[in-house]
Amino acid sequence: MTALHDGGRVSRAIRFGWLALGVFCVGLGIVGALLPLMPTTIFLILAAGCFARSSPRLEAWLLDHPRFGPTLRAWRRDGAMSRRAKAMAVGGMVTGYAIFLAVADPPVSVLCVVALIMSGCAAYICTRPAMSS
Repeated sequence: MTALHDGGRVSRAIRFGWLALGVFCVGLGIVGALLPLMPTTIFLILAAGCFARSSPRLEAWLLDHPRFGPTLRAWRRDGAMSRRAKAMAVGGMVTGYAIFLAVADPPVSVLCVVALIMSGCAAYICTRPAMSS
């Protein structure tokens, strides 16, 4: 039997991959909680998704976490974000773009493409429903 047809080994390997990616995302989320310009919540949202495919226990731990759980549950349920999170995310994008402008010397075409991408991301964030208290 080939590895593609051996469902047990392949599914365990895939599950381990999701688990490893989830742990990595939690690590990035922890770093984001400590560094001002690095996001936290997006990495924890990704981690919860990875754990949903690999470890129900770790998924429940994230969703029940006293600090991050309500935000993760609101995102999962409604795609909602707090107004503060929206402001921080858009502010981080503006700050990142300002740093990009100050440090890099890219051609105008690159500046425009980066501005368009960041504007699209900011528009998406701003159009998410507001998280209810």
